[in-house]
Amino acid sequence: MHSSSTASFNGVLLNHFLHLVDRVGDRLGVNVPPVAQLEPLRSLPTGTLGRSLADFLDQEHLAPFQTGPRRKQLHDSVHVLTGYGADPIGEAEVQAFLLGAKFHPANLLLVGGLLHIIHRRVAPQPLFNATIRQRLWAAYWRGRHSIFDVDTWQPEAQWHLPLSQVQALFRL
Repeated sequence: MHSSSTASFNGVLLNHFLHLVDRVGDRLGVNVPPVAQLEPLRSLPTGTLGRSLADFLDQEHLAPFQTGPRRKQLHDSVHVLTGYGADPIGEAEVQAFLLGAKFHPANLLLVGGLLHIIHRRVAPQPLFNATIRQRLWAAYWRGRHSIFDVDTWQPEAQWHLPLSQVQALFRL
């Protein structure tokens, strides 16, 4: 498979997965109205949590998740809070961090899937695998040492705060 068709295939899988998350959330009654509105976040001062989220989404050419469970909608905010990238390794670091902060089986499954993608497409060499393992363990332990709980986090009340202040609040 060529890299462009692989990326397209991965995009289809991701969209299917996100749709499935929304359907399951609907059945469980955990879907919520949109948490983040991009335009108001863009108007916040540089360096705030909200503006940092808007800048991250713009930089990565992403739109905020505005459907489904709250946990899904906060995903990109966790990237901003932790500083982990939107590449496959950064995605795995977010999941490892969340596993450390508060165990949830879904994060374990996502880390496994991301590791498979990373191993097959990003870093098949053993040296890179050792580096990735170190990064994931560091992210996991960072979560363990934090006082962050994605299920109770209310970033709407913190959009206006400096990102560094929010990070300090959760011991990040």
